[in-house]
Amino acid sequence: MIFYYIIAVLLIIIDQISKWLIVQNFALYEEKVLVPGFFSLFYIQNKGAAWGIFEGKMVFFYIITVLVVGYLVYTFHKYPIKSKLVGYSFSLILAGAIGNFIDRLLNGFVVDMFRLDFINFPIFNVADVCLTIGVALMIIHVLFFEENEERKG
Repeated sequence: MIFYYIIAVLLIIIDQISKWLIVQNFALYEEKVLVPGFFSLFYIQNKGAAWGIFEGKMVFFYIITVLVVGYLVYTFHKYPIKSKLVGYSFSLILAGAIGNFIDRLLNGFVVDMFRLDFINFPIFNVADVCLTIGVALMIIHVLFFEENEERKG
């Protein structure tokens, strides 16, 4: 169990370092193209969620994050983790939620920096990647593996 917490902590550290590096080295709205027409770094301060929805609703984000993190930790300790996929999903979702929560608490906004230039997609950060992959892994587990584990158990 501690292994999954260690992964979450390492991912939170990576998230916070990447955000710190952007803030220290980029002016707000500054862009650096890494792969022309595909990927760039672009520093923004997001006061909402993806595409700026719920902008300025920090109390809403605080409440949701505390509830999600509380539920994750409670569930993780209440029910034994039989699947590494679930464990990694837990680590990623926890890291993503806490990484963005730290920004909201300290800054009142989330630092975003990764931009896909070939599609109209929200600018994102390491915590967002963790959340997305974590949720995807959980969906894969529920759709393809959970029923088999219940039959074995």
